[in-house]
Amino acid sequence: MKIAVINETSAADKNIDIINALDGRGHEIYNLGMKKSGSPPELTYIHTGLLTGLLLNLKKVDFVVGGCGTGQGYLNSAMQYPGVFCGLMQNPMDAWLFAQINGGNCLSLALNFQYGWAGDVNLKFMFDRLFSFEKLGEGYPEHRKTSQQQSKQTLNEISYLAHKQMHEIIMSIDSSIVKNVLAYPGILEFLDIHDVEDNDLKNILAKFI
Repeated sequence: MKIAVINETSAADKNIDIINALDGRGHEIYNLGMKKSGSPPELTYIHTGLLTGLLLNLKKVDFVVGGCGTGQGYLNSAMQYPGVFCGLMQNPMDAWLFAQINGGNCLSLALNFQYGWAGDVNLKFMFDRLFSFEKLGEGYPEHRKTSQQQSKQTLNEISYLAHKQMHEIIMSIDSSIVKNVLAYPGILEFLDIHDVEDNDLKNILAKFI
């Protein structure tokens, strides 16, 4: 699985804990966000939410690990974009149920709120549970599996019906937000805009280069 880690400014110092907790699981990890709090340029959860939408809609990664101080801001920011299904996780049971029932493609971590002694250990335990399944979203308990899988498919369809397409969003929002995201070190190279298959999105993004 290709996993992007994108810390924003208030929780950038926890980046190393996330990377260490993901290490050794056989996934491809892309550390694309902030690594140290206060170091310019800064990304807020507004920026990391947009970056999440781009990464998933361009199919550059399969899963995004983000968050903020409480996890709530990033959660709400990321969910504004089509095809993003984000869960707030604070303990291993949250992670297990999200993976088993919801099968989302994004998680939000509370990286300052109640993140104290052994917070890094809790991250490892959460990732143990989150990535303990061969396939996400199989459903739980057993007698609810079929219904939950159907609900997940329905939610996928609703997400695309309820949102504008990504190129329309990029065209409509404050251009400074888009510029800040694309200007962040390493992002343009990773997104590889010239290789984007969606011509509408490619043309819109190219205007910001």
